[in-house]
Amino acid sequence: MFSLAALAANTGWKEWQYYDDLGRFMLMAIPVVFLYGICIGSFLNVVIIRLPRGESLIKRSSHCMTCGAKIRFIDLIPVFSWLMLRGKCHNCGEKISARYPIVESLNGLLYVACFLVFGVSVYTFLMCLFTSLLICIAFIDWDTMDMYLPMLFAIGLLAIPAHFVTYLHIPDRLIGGVIISVPFFLIGEISGAYIKKKTGEKVRGIELGDTILMGCAGLLLGWKAMIPATVIGIFLAVIFGLIIKKVTGESKFAFGPYLCAGLLLGAMFGEELTDWYIHNYVAQFLTTDETIHHYTSMLMLLR
Repeated sequence: MFSLAALAANTGWKEWQYYDDLGRFMLMAIPVVFLYGICIGSFLNVVIIRLPRGESLIKRSSHCMTCGAKIRFIDLIPVFSWLMLRGKCHNCGEKISARYPIVESLNGLLYVACFLVFGVSVYTFLMCLFTSLLICIAFIDWDTMDMYLPMLFAIGLLAIPAHFVTYLHIPDRLIGGVIISVPFFLIGEISGAYIKKKTGEKVRGIELGDTILMGCAGLLLGWKAMIPATVIGIFLAVIFGLIIKKVTGESKFAFGPYLCAGLLLGAMFGEELTDWYIHNYVAQFLTTDETIHHYTSMLMLLR
């Protein structure tokens, strides 16, 4: 059982004091990071709603989508204002979507997750930006079945500063950029040609937006993170796709939100999952006597 006394006895006073100070810092920093995250999340709501409508993100102040009344400053406090107003507009009483506090809370929680996983670093800041971009991409794609190229390319641009603050090499990023996007592109082209031939509709099995998303994310995260990210994203898409089809009868749904969820998990734990798989399965398979004998026999035949 963990105890501070045992830690102090095993590590020495100075090391114990370091861990104690680190724990105190983390406890103080987490609420600050969360509050910062929900404030940014409030702006993400503006982006998610206004961008598809072609509205300015900064010119017009926040207003009720039903009556158009300007939202008071006190009602702009992320999450808490929605709770205090009981999810209703102070002017017309119309219900305010629960998506607002959900997006704000989600962004705040993911910022905390980035802070806990990556610590205090420039890369943590970049991952927070990555997280916010993915939230916008996911919700906009859910609403409109479309993605905005500037957001996708912004993810790719994050790879430039990330290159100088991480150990990931350029070849790893380049492989990450093509390892998923190229198969996605080929699947989209082949499925699109097949569907057009059968039905006459111009529909792709995997849209170009999804392909570009995975390519840009691969440049940022590298190939080791992209493999589990893609597996998780496809798994989620299959599960929820079946549920959506059973409930609504619709077979077409947005693929982007599930890819974004996979990318978030891949960014945090993907490299470790890939290394674990390679170490426990691939490496052991390649070093077994049967495998060595098999490849030795093949080389002898080639000679």
